[in-house]
Amino acid sequence: MFASGVVKLTSRCPAWWGLTALTYHYETQCLPTPASWFAHHLPVWLHRLSVVATFLIEVAVPPLFFTPVRRLRLAAFYCQVLLQVLIIITGNYNFFNLLTLVLTTSLLDDRHLAAECSKSHCKKTPTFWPKALLTLLLELAVGGLLAYGTVHYFDLEVDWEQHTVHSRTTFTFHQFSQWLKMVTLPTMWLGVASLTWELLTALWRWTQVRGWLWKIWAAVQLSIFATATVALFTISLVPYSYMEPSTHGRLWTGAHRLFGAVEHLQLANSYGLFRRMTGLGGRPEVVLEGSYDGHHWTEIEFMYKPGNVSRPPPIVVPHQPRLDWQMWFAALGPHTHSPWFTSLVLCLLQGKEPVIRLIQNDVARYPFHKQPPTFVRAQRYKYWFSQPGEQGQWWRRQWVEEFFPPVSLGDPTLDMLLRQFGLQDKSPPRTRSSSNTLAQALHWVRRQLSPLEAPILLWGLIFTVGAIRVMQALLGPHPSWSPAPAREEKHRPAPKDLGVAPAPTNSTSGSQTPRQRK
Repeated sequence: MFASGVVKLTSRCPAWWGLTALTYHYETQCLPTPASWFAHHLPVWLHRLSVVATFLIEVAVPPLFFTPVRRLRLAAFYCQVLLQVLIIITGNYNFFNLLTLVLTTSLLDDRHLAAECSKSHCKKTPTFWPKALLTLLLELAVGGLLAYGTVHYFDLEVDWEQHTVHSRTTFTFHQFSQWLKMVTLPTMWLGVASLTWELLTALWRWTQVRGWLWKIWAAVQLSIFATATVALFTISLVPYSYMEPSTHGRLWTGAHRLFGAVEHLQLANSYGLFRRMTGLGGRPEVVLEGSYDGHHWTEIEFMYKPGNVSRPPPIVVPHQPRLDWQMWFAALGPHTHSPWFTSLVLCLLQGKEPVIRLIQNDVARYPFHKQPPTFVRAQRYKYWFSQPGEQGQWWRRQWVEEFFPPVSLGDPTLDMLLRQFGLQDKSPPRTRSSSNTLAQALHWVRRQLSPLEAPILLWGLIFTVGAIRVMQALLGPHPSWSPAPAREEKHRPAPKDLGVAPAPTNSTSGSQTPRQRK
């Protein structure tokens, strides 16, 4: 998260430095949602203030993950939740934000996650008042420092007459680079200290394990997980240090050697989402077209990416539509920068159904489902969100240029591109044996589920699991609070002997207490 905020500034992107990035982001991101249209039309001053909040949450808040003060960690957690939820609402980023939310739950403790609260847990434990005072002062100091830094470095000023907040960046790139050089290495040592503390805590818990067999088994587990954790942490330091070159050069050589040995496995990578804003002059979009005669062209509509200007943006989270996503990247440059696009055109000319289903899950919606097109071409357009007054329109678009020339099977241009990218069919595909029972079962399941769109299928599975868990909670045995009453029973006066033996009560140890007589 820290690197995600830093790279936005180290890239020297004028949109991020000018606090205008979000005036373009909602419109030009990979796959917008319907809420993106509404967010795009918010006031400009609110977009600028949102960029300031983004820098605050991504750069200033992450160090609070390691603070020993509980309320500061919780504040850091809810800041991240706010950011990720807003991203989920205004953009289709598959399961990325959900994974981030799962990772941030490590900032919560058991007391905060407890769904039920017994009397023993609900009782407030007495705290040493100097410690409580020191904690409160530290919380106020951190909060005041964050507030002052935000107002000072972004020159926040409230305009009460126009009901707006003015903001601008007051620090320079050189000043930010010097600050980054100063804090990058300490953030690494902060991570080392946090990891060391967790390892020592795990080691202490291991010493409390009883029984030599269980102790050996716990030692094996601790050794494996501790070694893997330390190795992955050491490897991740190398790509983390990419954002500050001088720190990268001073990093321990052993970390560089270990990273080089496993780099091909891609266990750790540098991170820099939206390093630079694209589409500042309009959202580039590639539109595929097919024809039978080369004169009358029909647009090929994708399921998720913008195409038809009257179709609203879809909601596909947590699905990741790979082809629609890659079409966004292809539109940023010439088609030669995306060799797979030539292969896509060839598959459409050949009428391959698996590829067609990537474009339209319902093959009947594909305009050339009865017969493959004779010609295929692609045009590049610029897309913009429609204005609030335009009825029935979500987008406006303008033709820019031809992206891919018209080609047909056997066309010299197509053959040349296929040879250039090494995509020509050199041998017929292998026929897979379907005699395996498992393969037949999976093929049958896929055939039954193929009419469903992936987002509907995924949400159906999620709601099914959620319904099962709710039913288990409702129908399962409810927790018994007998230990607490049992303890209270011991302190009650013995009942008078009325000639009737009282029912036996179970104590916490499971033994029966004999009845006392007066």
